[in-house]
Amino acid sequence: MTQPAHRKLSGRVVVATHNSGKLREMNELLAPYGIEAVSAGELGLGEPDETGLTFLANAELKARAAAQAANLPAFADDSGLCVDALGGDPGIYSARWAREAGDFPAAMANVHELMQAKGAVSATERRAHFVSALAIVWPDGHLEQFEGKVFGTIVWPPRGEKGFGYDPFFQPDGHARTFGEMSSQEKHGIPADGSQALSHRARAFQTLAKACLA
Repeated sequence: MTQPAHRKLSGRVVVATHNSGKLREMNELLAPYGIEAVSAGELGLGEPDETGLTFLANAELKARAAAQAANLPAFADDSGLCVDALGGDPGIYSARWAREAGDFPAAMANVHELMQAKGAVSATERRAHFVSALAIVWPDGHLEQFEGKVFGTIVWPPRGEKGFGYDPFFQPDGHARTFGEMSSQEKHGIPADGSQALSHRARAFQTLAKACLA
């Protein structure tokens, strides 16, 4: 059976987030395509409870709520850090762990302590990956979903003050610096030759762009 064509995104879109760092990255990715982005926070939209059990489910939940409330296509990301030694935690609860700890530096310290308790000391024992799930929902309910991952190693102490969240804590494979030490262009820039982007969010967006923005 022939798969239905992806729906193309154009004009104005709601970025379903109240996270300023995530909004900045979304805007940087969308800008080259002439998409006018407005955040859920700017529109005064509430944040739905993230009750999904996967990144894709939570991205869809946030995008669907924003699309219905704003009557515009809505673009949402759900992302997190999955640490092998912790069975994939904090995973979909990455932001919640930070809220409960008080901030991301405290959350990183908590993850480090839990890894130490598990005996995860060597680089091979400190493997982790970031996941980004992207969803676009139109007011009529049409859904498009995409996912990207990047693998690497947890470092301690955290390094760098760029990026946001767990970025200073994560060194991607093939690189000597953490995401927190990289410029936005290094982390999220989509290569002009079409080769794979570096960050999880850029990789998910690269797939989305080919389907819905090209």
